[in-house]
Amino acid sequence: MAVPALAGIAYTASWVAGLSVAPSSTSVRPTGSAVLASYAGHLGGATAQFVLTEGTASVLLGVVVVALGRAGLRAGAARSAWLTLGAGLTAAAIGIVQSGIGLYLTGSVVPAGRAGDAAALTDIISRLDGVKMLLLAATAIATAAMARRTGLLPRWLQWTALALAVAIIASGIGYALLISSLALAAWVSLQLLLVWVTSAGILLARPGRAGRRPGR
Repeated sequence: MAVPALAGIAYTASWVAGLSVAPSSTSVRPTGSAVLASYAGHLGGATAQFVLTEGTASVLLGVVVVALGRAGLRAGAARSAWLTLGAGLTAAAIGIVQSGIGLYLTGSVVPAGRAGDAAALTDIISRLDGVKMLLLAATAIATAAMARRTGLLPRWLQWTALALAVAIIASGIGYALLISSLALAAWVSLQLLLVWVTSAGILLARPGRAGRRPGR
């Protein structure tokens, strides 16, 4: 199986594993004491969650994004391909930064009981999540436009990308501005994101995909 397909499948697996090792929440305005309490008893799982959902997943996302961008460039859709690469790789880089902050949070700040620092770092991680989500929305829109022009991806996945963009813009605004009601949209956008990244990776690995006609 080609590298993009493996990366796409591993992306979903990394998220599923990460969410299974520790509780997760869409609360974006926790107090410092609430942050410390939320990690009590499962600090190791929380550390693994940051590695899997932010670090590993971001690297795998980057692999799929590069494959999408290269396929778009080969198919002659340079503008949307470069937007896919720029927005997607920036989102992946932000995820890696979040992973580093998260590891510092769980490895140093929380064990020391530094409630104020824990609250501040959690706010930073949430706001970065918002920026990352908005970049992923741009990536999804660019990919849908590229696929519509070149036929790189089937129509159903183009619509999935657009649905992802709508949902993840809402959750992105929620995280960036620390609005918990909008952040709840992350539960929907995550499902769409997993389908989109994994399916794109698998489909890109199919021989001759770039030569398909639009909508096929």
